[in-house]
Amino acid sequence: MFSHIMVGTSDLQRAKKFYDPLMATLGAGPSMVDGHRMFYMHNGGVFAVSEPINGEPCTHANGGTIGFACSSPDQAKAWHDAGVANGGTTCEEPPGVREGGMGKMYLAYLRDPDGNKLCALHRM
Repeated sequence: MFSHIMVGTSDLQRAKKFYDPLMATLGAGPSMVDGHRMFYMHNGGVFAVSEPINGEPCTHANGGTIGFACSSPDQAKAWHDAGVANGGTTCEEPPGVREGGMGKMYLAYLRDPDGNKLCALHRM
């Protein structure tokens, strides 16, 4: 369904310091930097981070979340820990198992240094 997902940043080097260790927990990276943006390619998916092309300030989506599939609760926890250790901020309760209409899942949420909301998800 998706060709790629891209989020904005106001500081590409700061974003690289955050995303390289975060994406490494999923087996992706380090990033390929192309001017004002960088790309992570893994398992046929592409995640990109870009300084806005139009020169305006970057903003994050209110209500938007980018979810990353994890192979286990341990991988999701490692992802979250790497994010917090590299400038991210935990949000949406601590990482853990939650049950809802979509079944039992291990979820870990954080915001990157630019405020983009991210989630690591493992379906139990």
